[in-house]
Amino acid sequence: MSNADIPVVEHFIGGRLAAGRSDRFGDVFDPAEGVVSARVALASAADVDAAVAAARHALPAWAETAPLKRARILFKFKELLDRHHDDLARIITREHGKVFSDARGEVTRGIEVVEFACGAPQLLMGKHSDNIGGGIDNWHLRQPVGVCAGITPFNFPCMVPMWMFPVALACGNTFILKPSERDPSASLLIAELLRESGLPDGVFNVVQGDKVAVDALLAHPDVGALSFVGSTPIAQYIYTEGTKRGKRVQALGGAKNHLVVMPDADLEQAVDALIGAAYGSAGERCMAISVAVAVGHVADALVERLVPRVKALRVGPGADDASEMGPLVTGAHKAKVEGYIADGEAAGAKLLVDGRGLTVDGHAKGFFLGGTLFDDVTPDMKIYREEIFGPVLSIVRVRDLAAAIELVNAHEYGNGVSCFTSDGGVARAFSRQVKIGMVGINVPIPVPMAWQSFGGWKHSLFGDHHAYGEEGVRFYTRYKSVMQRWPDSIAKGAEFTMPVAK
Repeated sequence: MSNADIPVVEHFIGGRLAAGRSDRFGDVFDPAEGVVSARVALASAADVDAAVAAARHALPAWAETAPLKRARILFKFKELLDRHHDDLARIITREHGKVFSDARGEVTRGIEVVEFACGAPQLLMGKHSDNIGGGIDNWHLRQPVGVCAGITPFNFPCMVPMWMFPVALACGNTFILKPSERDPSASLLIAELLRESGLPDGVFNVVQGDKVAVDALLAHPDVGALSFVGSTPIAQYIYTEGTKRGKRVQALGGAKNHLVVMPDADLEQAVDALIGAAYGSAGERCMAISVAVAVGHVADALVERLVPRVKALRVGPGADDASEMGPLVTGAHKAKVEGYIADGEAAGAKLLVDGRGLTVDGHAKGFFLGGTLFDDVTPDMKIYREEIFGPVLSIVRVRDLAAAIELVNAHEYGNGVSCFTSDGGVARAFSRQVKIGMVGINVPIPVPMAWQSFGGWKHSLFGDHHAYGEEGVRFYTRYKSVMQRWPDSIAKGAEFTMPVAK
């Protein structure tokens, strides 16, 4: 197929598709087939300028739109998302590779944040203090930040953008989405559905691209707030570059999530949890479990049960209902994960199941990698220290709960953690002592619901606010306090003392 026959994924600026001014393009792959399925326009700084100009032009009217009217547009958007639920899921499976049932779950979790944002009138309601003294009333309100931008990763092309823009729009901001160039097509269907919902032109824009687009958004003086989800080095870069330019920045970074298996845990439940959380979406989740911490004598029994389950994983194209795990997103990413497996071997970890060399019938060129399992992993090894972002699970053996908590707390990442136990005292001690942002007790992937908030600690989050929920409302608004009184309550003469309640 020649380039002329391959569809191009464009930008969406000012309420319409836009080809852009750059002559640069990137390849979008079908991971199950290992072939280029589309080309994506890579924005220039001029394209970013056009998107920001559209968002800035739309801002005054949208910011003054009543929260109830904004909510009604989001209600309509939610209705359209329900109608096109599987269309979005099919796009995700085609470009990311995850199995269709997992893609459907991603869309559902995104819709839940839209549902939360539909409560804009309540979410933005301030508090009033009557007659604090001297005929003065005091209240507060939350007002929009302005033009906001979101930079999102390839692993959740629908859900993660919806962690951002529905809340931003509900709060009266305009928004520019820069999705991953690896799987960009879902962003355009989202933009079309927002337009069909009645969202005014320019309130939501999409700029496709790479680092050029990211740097242009960071540098643009009219972008007031920027959200990011991705790897820690990029999160640090975005936080540093954005904040030094006076922007409000929320940058969620990488993870190395542990699942602690206590000796009193239900072992079958723990194994089920590890298989789903480590190998679901081929491990390409920021909340994937990549380390099983086996406490005490449970280790051998855990290994005995895990090995046959990992070997039996059904790996195949995401569109096949029989598949439990699909391909990785690109050939380059597959090679990177294979490099980590080689590093683990060289460092002396015991490779119990090797997923390299897997070929799926009828999909010889696909980016498939089987489930991989290591035992006897130690904290000094690269496969323990770094985020692999692939279907690789490492087992670390520790003597007791205190050692497990010390291990988890010593890691630079603090995104998510889980503990499987039947002991309430252990659960309480673990949840209070562990230095991690999201904790699960017998829950392997503790992603908070839409009305809570998502985010880690340490090098997993840069900025003061977690994503979505009430934390998201705080991030996308500025707090304003108003004190008011009327002339008939004001005493004559200047007052030179510090005002106090009377």
